Amino acid sequence: MEKVKIGIINVSDRASRGEYEDLPGQEVQRLLKLWLSSPWEAEYAVIPDEQNLLEKELIDMADNKACSLIVTTGGTGPALRDVTPEATIAVCEKLLPGFGEQMRQVSLQYVPTAILSRQTAGIRGRTLIINLPGKPKSIRECLEAVFPAVPYCIDLIGGPYLESNPEAMKVFRPGQGLKKKRS
Repeated sequence: MEKVKIGIINVSDRASRGEYEDLPGQEVQRLLKLWLSSPWEAEYAVIPDEQNLLEKELIDMADNKACSLIVTTGGTGPALRDVTPEATIAVCEKLLPGFGEQMRQVSLQYVPTAILSRQTAGIRGRTLIINLPGKPKSIRECLEAVFPAVPYCIDLIGGPYLESNPEAMKVFRPGQGLKKKRS
């Protein structure tokens, strides 16, 4: 069975300069290893908060490296250097605003400043792109809130069939009792 490719991009000026450890990207990898039972491999990048560099990386991972899912961390706030949503919007053909709405709703249960968050998601070809915040605790809260819809979304855009570890993460597909695995 061929491994599914998943892009993980930490968008951070300081992490890209090596000033601190890439904990956000490591948290995404840890969660995906826990939640997915399908074989997968990461395409990994740590880049500065530069819209043109992020757009190039998103396009490369989607178009050339055939990632079915790309998860970004960081750059989703209102600060001047926060440009992750702009880069995502620029490269996507379709936006999925429900992802950002759900993530903000969940985050507001923990901190009132979640209203400042601008996470979004969208589709480029057969790739789902999701923007997450930059703090590991927030990454888990947000990704946990939207991940149940991720495998089915990837089904709908013609991507690979992702299986989850049901003890760790239950995903939703309509008619789950009748789900058929694609060859």
